[in-house]
Amino acid sequence: MFYIGAIYTSTYYDYFNLHWGSMNLGFSQVALESLNLLNLDIMVAAGCVFLLACVPWSRRPRGVTRIEAAAARWYPLVVVTGIVLLALWHEIQPYGWAGPLTIAVGLLLSQCRDAEGQRPQGFRRQAVPVFAAGVFLFWTVTNVAWQQGRQDAQTHAAAVTSWTGVLVLSTKPLSLPTDSVRMQKFSNDLLHPYRYSDLRLLAEHDGRYFVVPRDWDAEVNEIYVIRESEAIWIALTPGTRPRLVD
Repeated sequence: MFYIGAIYTSTYYDYFNLHWGSMNLGFSQVALESLNLLNLDIMVAAGCVFLLACVPWSRRPRGVTRIEAAAARWYPLVVVTGIVLLALWHEIQPYGWAGPLTIAVGLLLSQCRDAEGQRPQGFRRQAVPVFAAGVFLFWTVTNVAWQQGRQDAQTHAAAVTSWTGVLVLSTKPLSLPTDSVRMQKFSNDLLHPYRYSDLRLLAEHDGRYFVVPRDWDAEVNEIYVIRESEAIWIALTPGTRPRLVD
């Protein structure tokens, strides 16, 4: 879970030109990020791979079904199909992970019993294909985590106005873009006379707030890092939400 979470998190923050290591995320926080991959498509694919992994190794005495015998006979075709998908890696994006997944499925199918009830025996016919299937599954999971992280970042960046709003009160003026951030100057008798609004929160950790203007563009604009202190007070407010239509 930590590996998947690390791939997802690094890809997600790379989209915003942030290094995930600088966020000082804990082990458990990174591991929990792997749960972002638990969508319907991934669960269905994982269920199919699980069934394919269990059926060949089942020890229950039973007859060989036509499907299992056909799988044992035609698994090379599945592997070749996966290799073709790998060759078409750029053309089939964002489904490039289908290539290594198909190869892994084909290698697992090679462990099915043939029409005579015989199962592959020996190191080369049994251990090597299973190990190779594990490697391709690992590759698949890595690509899915990378793709999901980038997709989520793009989706998040497309709705900046709906992010959590940030209100900053400061004892001194801050170097924020006044053309896109609203700045108000109150009486000097106040502890925090400078007020900045129209900001949105990208991330927060250890008292550091990564904020952007409401009209921020992820491809060209800067991210501002504000550290909360006695001189800077920060409040979080609801973002702009879409109006519900009855």
